[in-house]
Amino acid sequence: MTLFQRLKNFFLALCVRRYRWPAMDITLPGGQHLHLVGSIHMGTYGMSPLPELLLHKLRHADALIVEADIAGSDSPFDNLPPAAPLEERLNPQILSQLEQTLQTLSLSREEFEQRPAWHIALVLQATQAQRLGLRPEYGVDYQLLQEAQQHQISVLELEGTTSQLDILRQLPDDGVELLQDTLTHWHENARLLQVMMSWWLETPPAAELLSLPSTFSQPLHDVLMHQRNQAWCDRLFALPPGRYVVAAGALHLYGDGNLPALLQQRMAQ
Repeated sequence: MTLFQRLKNFFLALCVRRYRWPAMDITLPGGQHLHLVGSIHMGTYGMSPLPELLLHKLRHADALIVEADIAGSDSPFDNLPPAAPLEERLNPQILSQLEQTLQTLSLSREEFEQRPAWHIALVLQATQAQRLGLRPEYGVDYQLLQEAQQHQISVLELEGTTSQLDILRQLPDDGVELLQDTLTHWHENARLLQVMMSWWLETPPAAELLSLPSTFSQPLHDVLMHQRNQAWCDRLFALPPGRYVVAAGALHLYGDGNLPALLQQRMAQ
């Protein structure tokens, strides 16, 4: 590819059409036309049905691409081996924070005693979202998957539930850092959820002006965000030519090391 072609592709990628949901269009050099959608995995009643124009794009796409196909009923967290008691795994400060949060949510410590720390973090995050009125059946990727199934549109995965589980199980110290970040940034997480809901219910963000609070430590951000974005970038470049609706978690589309920026950097090389 010539320098002129690389520059042309780069600047074309920067020509962003505004939608009334968080999304952007990027065309890769191989003829892959991507409609990147900032998904929220749990949503509210007001987020259903999805915008008709988005559904129109999906119905005319060659495939829907999601992080993982969650349309099935099986949970990837079934049959996790029991962990050691919490007192043996958590320092007194984190254990105290956890007990206070569980008490606030009217949850029993006994229920979490032998769960991995990363799993406790995920359950707490999901419970927090539910207390804010969010439900899985109104999640953006879930609704897109239902629409794809109804119209017999192919579904591709960026990584799949097995890979996601592997990433979590490979976190150092049983994922204690993820649990600590969840507890420390509890109120910031709630505000961030409300902000992302507003992107779908009110006004989508302008990516170039967006500033989001950090609720991950840098090592966790590298593992859970940046490294996954890099792998997804490789996956999208390897697609055959065609039109694709790509539903990735909204935080993967904005902030440091986001997926659109990585795609644009690759095209400019």
